[in-house]
Amino acid sequence: MMTLIQQLIAPLMLIVGSFLCLTGAIGMLRFPDFFTRVHATSVTETLGAGLILFGLIFLSDGLVEVIKLALILLFLLITGPTAVHALAKAALAAGVVPDGETKKISSQTNGEPPLKR
Repeated sequence: MMTLIQQLIAPLMLIVGSFLCLTGAIGMLRFPDFFTRVHATSVTETLGAGLILFGLIFLSDGLVEVIKLALILLFLLITGPTAVHALAKAALAAGVVPDGETKKISSQTNGEPPLKR
């Protein structure tokens, strides 16, 4: 019975995870500014990689492989969002503002560049 569940769930997780990774890559190419691109890739890549690794955990036979895949999953779940947060914070510190805020600020200041915060 367990092999039937493994054979049904694992490919489904691999397919959905691959689809999420693909949509994250498309989002990175299609979205207009840095912050929306980073958001699209971080959310979909973290969830997509997690689903792929869970699918591989279901397909693995030994305990050593499960532990290795679980450690990789834990590493990705910690480092992915942390790296994206650091990138977004560095972009804000460098003066990059989201597109929606640029229009609001420029209309309030009569075309002058936004003030650094």
